[in-house]
Amino acid sequence: MVTNEILPAWKAIASFAYTDAKVTQDNAIAVGNRLLGVPENQASLWTTYEFQIGSLKGLGFGLGLFYVDTREGDVDNSFELPDYLRTYAAIYYRKDSFNAAINFRNIFDTDYFSSTSGYTLGLERGAPFTIIGSISWEF
Repeated sequence: MVTNEILPAWKAIASFAYTDAKVTQDNAIAVGNRLLGVPENQASLWTTYEFQIGSLKGLGFGLGLFYVDTREGDVDNSFELPDYLRTYAAIYYRKDSFNAAINFRNIFDTDYFSSTSGYTLGLERGAPFTIIGSISWEF
């Protein structure tokens, strides 16, 4: 994971994971099979910009990408779950102890499987496009 302040008020967080999850010894699962539900590659990027001066001070925007590679759908490796890319965005405002935000999840309504129970009827679809608003005061 890499975190950086690109310019004052502009921040970014990037991450990448490579996971070589294969069975090396087992009595029930074939040696060499990939573990179910574990992507080989996974990456994310989140960037925000928040105004620091003037009448827009405290107003911020964010954009994020989240990628998950193909994954095995069962322990026999008989089917794969497809890869997917989700996009997120946010608009927020902060002033003193007041915070308000609107978050947009899965902006392009990507159809994806978030998990598997190890068989085709046990596939769980991921959340569709969602808007979440929040307001908070910190004491």
